[in-house]
Amino acid sequence: MITLIGLGPMGQAMVRVLLENGHGVTVWNRTAARADGVVAAGAVRAETPADAVSASELVLLSLTDYAAMYDILGKAEDALAGKVIVNLSSDTPEKTREAAEWVEARGARFVAGGVMVPAELVGKDEAYVFYSGPTDVFEKHRDTLALIGRPDYLGEDVRLAQLFYQAQLDIFLTSLSVFLHASALVRSAGVPAEKFVPYAKDNFKMMDFYLDAAAEQIEKGDHPGDDANVTMMGATADHIVQASRDAGVDVILPEAIKSHYDRAIAAGHGRSSWTSLYEIIKAEGK
Repeated sequence: MITLIGLGPMGQAMVRVLLENGHGVTVWNRTAARADGVVAAGAVRAETPADAVSASELVLLSLTDYAAMYDILGKAEDALAGKVIVNLSSDTPEKTREAAEWVEARGARFVAGGVMVPAELVGKDEAYVFYSGPTDVFEKHRDTLALIGRPDYLGEDVRLAQLFYQAQLDIFLTSLSVFLHASALVRSAGVPAEKFVPYAKDNFKMMDFYLDAAAEQIEKGDHPGDDANVTMMGATADHIVQASRDAGVDVILPEAIKSHYDRAIAAGHGRSSWTSLYEIIKAEGK
């Protein structure tokens, strides 16, 4: 038996995958009616959080954030001893560390996770999930967790799953906003967004070309600007701001990008590669 708490679209998708693979699943949700569909498919409805936790050794959480974990498991503290809590909710790495300490202080083990696909892809070949926390606990439940998506275990530091999860979403959310901003630019001239899409796809695909070399330069702290330096690319960033302003398009996003180039130039990186922007973005000492 596995317990899953939190029946939004992601939680419901995970329950269905577990049921389809022969697992018994106990569920609980604050809005009880959200359990109706998965109960009809074979899940067992728990009446309280304590009942849900008591039903299984392995307890999966699919909640809005970690604050919801305290709200729910705080009502089931006496049932936590000996359990494994796998929190697949989204929050910061520091809040993950605090949550692990809270859970472990109550006699349970804690593994953090981050599901990197939308609900409709849970259990599919495209699905993967970051995990971090005690190796022995993760390995014991690896096969079960693999039903949700390919498990990518990052290590004992419990913060790592959410660190990688948020880093991936940093790329994802920023890319979505960039596409919308670029679409607004072309539409300001009466061009349909659909006409721009093939070029945007080509641009996103081309990003792959730059990443390996960029990561190497970041690690070495060496940013040769032989091909395109910060001064040149900073001028382009300024052109994007001006084009946006002329078109009446919001300039907050391109101004943020331009600020990286401005600060890199001010720091003496004008003749360096664009990867030198990392030096003014990174945490101090990193």
